[in-house]
Amino acid sequence: MNVGIVGLGHLGKIHLKLLGEIPQYTIKAIYDIDNHVIANLTYQKDVTICDNYDELLQLCEVVLIITPTSTHFELASKAIKKGKHVFIENPATDNPDDTKILINLAKEAGVIVQVGHVERFNPAFTAAKDYFENPSFIEIERLACYNSRGTDVSVVLDLMIHDIDLLLNTVKSKIRKISASGASVISKTADWAKVRIEFDNGCLANLTANRVAVSNVRKMTVFQKNTFIHVDLLNKSTSVHKIVPITSLTNQKGILLNPGEGLQQFEMLQNQPIIHPVNAIKTELEIFYKSITENYPLAVSLADAEIALQVVREIELQLNPLRK
Repeated sequence: MNVGIVGLGHLGKIHLKLLGEIPQYTIKAIYDIDNHVIANLTYQKDVTICDNYDELLQLCEVVLIITPTSTHFELASKAIKKGKHVFIENPATDNPDDTKILINLAKEAGVIVQVGHVERFNPAFTAAKDYFENPSFIEIERLACYNSRGTDVSVVLDLMIHDIDLLLNTVKSKIRKISASGASVISKTADWAKVRIEFDNGCLANLTANRVAVSNVRKMTVFQKNTFIHVDLLNKSTSVHKIVPITSLTNQKGILLNPGEGLQQFEMLQNQPIIHPVNAIKTELEIFYKSITENYPLAVSLADAEIALQVVREIELQLNPLRK
């Protein structure tokens, strides 16, 4: 399947390398508005360096859009109208209304469009999913050292949207209420944000995103009855902690939890699921191919992206009330 890549920045280069490792794809064409970006690239033979986007669309069946978020809608809509299958890096667009338009265009054209919410394929998260059972509280923290790339949008659209998608993929309930606070530190938009989301089923979630931190952190903790699951998305590790009653101190295997004299004693048992070392981006690209050719369930749809962007919109309206 002939594929073209639009946008060869940091992430685009990663996609270029990984596509070269997937035999089902043939990298046919690449294009970046900045010719200097392509000048020092290493890529397969017989790849056409296009002078413009229209030339790339003529050569490919599939298009990967790895450009700044503000360009996604225009590039994707043009590709879809020409009958191309499209992979769009997350976020799909910078607002849910444009994403809804893309949904309708894709239906009319009969093409597959997948959105790059890559954390869904993080092996630490996939290992943890089997242990999720009716979560009652979820805490997610994403901290990043400052990087000017992405600061044209708020930290919510830049970073937190990854965790919003994970949260919506974990809690199977409608959102009841969103409360948000945040502020700009360096950028013209919010550089940090704290968000509390309440769901109809009673689950509560606290999300923190900060792109002016001193170190990188990406972690998620899911609390449910007698269990909590800690997921380190950055270091690819997961631990499951179960709290069980102790019937006899001689049988104790975990950490003793003693609520007081005469009361039932408990212990905390820890299990570390096996983490399979996979590349999350490569996995999502492989699934994208199967969705096109084998009618495989779409991993992350435009509809999923639209729901996440609706949450982003509500958060940003609270951070920037004048936009209402």
